[in-house]
Amino acid sequence: MRLNHLDFYVPDIAATADFFLRYFGLELREMNERIGRAILHDDQGTEIVLSRPLPKFGGADQVELRWQTYHIGFVLAERSDVDQLHIRLAADDAAVSGPPAAIRGGWLFYCTAPGNLLVEVGWRPSS
Repeated sequence: MRLNHLDFYVPDIAATADFFLRYFGLELREMNERIGRAILHDDQGTEIVLSRPLPKFGGADQVELRWQTYHIGFVLAERSDVDQLHIRLAADDAAVSGPPAAIRGGWLFYCTAPGNLLVEVGWRPSS
């Protein structure tokens, strides 16, 4: 079994899509402002869908809730890749939690993407 997609409600689809395209190398497969959806892919085929909040499914995003109720994580190939991405994000005044640190056997930091999405960025040594 393989995870197919994750769908996140965000108030500004274009800003959130741009963040993931710019910093995480995702590919834009579809942008449909009319219906309020963007579909991004990673290099493993997993989709990240960014949608306008739908009332029939609760209708709130994390900005409206003012709370981060979940997070997503990216694993990078090298520890130095984590450091380099942190430098890029910090230089662009992105909301980063602090410098990378040794946490749970890996090297990681957190940042917040537009839409109040908490993102974990890390590296773990191969077993």
